[in-house]
Amino acid sequence: MAGVEQITVNEDEANMRLDRWFKSHYPGLGFGHLQKLLRTGQVRVDGSRAKTDTRLTAGQTVRVPPLDVDRADAGPLTPRSIAGKEDGDALRQILLHEDDKVFVFNKPPGLAVQGGSGIVRSIDQMLEAWRNRKGEKPRLVHRLDRDTSGALVVARTRQAAMKLAEAFRTRETKKTYWALVKGVPKRPDGKISSWLVKEQTPDGDRVRVAKHGEDDADHAISHYRVVDQAGQALAWLEMEPHTGRTHQLRVHALSMGCPIIGDPKYFEADQNWEFPGGIQKRLHLHARRIVIPHPDGGKVDVTAPLPAHMVQSWNLLGFDEAQAEGET
Repeated sequence: MAGVEQITVNEDEANMRLDRWFKSHYPGLGFGHLQKLLRTGQVRVDGSRAKTDTRLTAGQTVRVPPLDVDRADAGPLTPRSIAGKEDGDALRQILLHEDDKVFVFNKPPGLAVQGGSGIVRSIDQMLEAWRNRKGEKPRLVHRLDRDTSGALVVARTRQAAMKLAEAFRTRETKKTYWALVKGVPKRPDGKISSWLVKEQTPDGDRVRVAKHGEDDADHAISHYRVVDQAGQALAWLEMEPHTGRTHQLRVHALSMGCPIIGDPKYFEADQNWEFPGGIQKRLHLHARRIVIPHPDGGKVDVTAPLPAHMVQSWNLLGFDEAQAEGET
């Protein structure tokens, strides 16, 4: 029998129910025994009480008391599953809008949009499960950073993909993001215009504001406004990227001296600044709403609910989602 363990939820386990997580890690643990452990507070998630149907997010810590059952070898989920479900079912769980030409998903944080080095699961890979009768696979028309959550538009046909991609290229789309940042911008709203350059680092690609005249720099424009704030410590920003550069909003927030909370690449704080208790160290950037011309005419206008870690932060800070303009 091992002592108390603190086990970190990995990215393949994002959105998994707590009882299924235990079934995966401790196959011999009965459901009734787990319920008793939860009821008595011996099992906790990030230090808080939880229920069997609590949905886990990558990076959370599960407190596991001494158990009389063995722990299963920690291996990846099967290639055709995520959070213990088939890819098609998992996509259905995050689907916000569906018509003959367009899907809009609420991408969870930690799930990559496309494959790449070290990535074992992506939306693009999962879309294989939704090929139509003609064998057409739904097509990505834009991207979100892996740690960014929110509205992701996918085309159902080749023709729809061409029209949607053109709408992104010609900036006919309106993308609204919500972010929680350190500090409060000097102005309640404004425009950020700068040249950005991407560079390779040991931790992967990183973007910074370019020096005057620097080669390979791209112009980036973002608009922001402060929706609410918690004193001078934290602010809720509504941000709209006019251009679509890599890590644009994250770098622009940093350039104002207000890095996005939990950003693993760009969050900077002095040694005297303490991370607020109860707020998870996960990127607080969410693609809240997207408005895009529909391939057949009209508009697709979709709002994506906040992910669990941002809901938790909003509740802790007393932020009301209805405060944002256009929210009902």
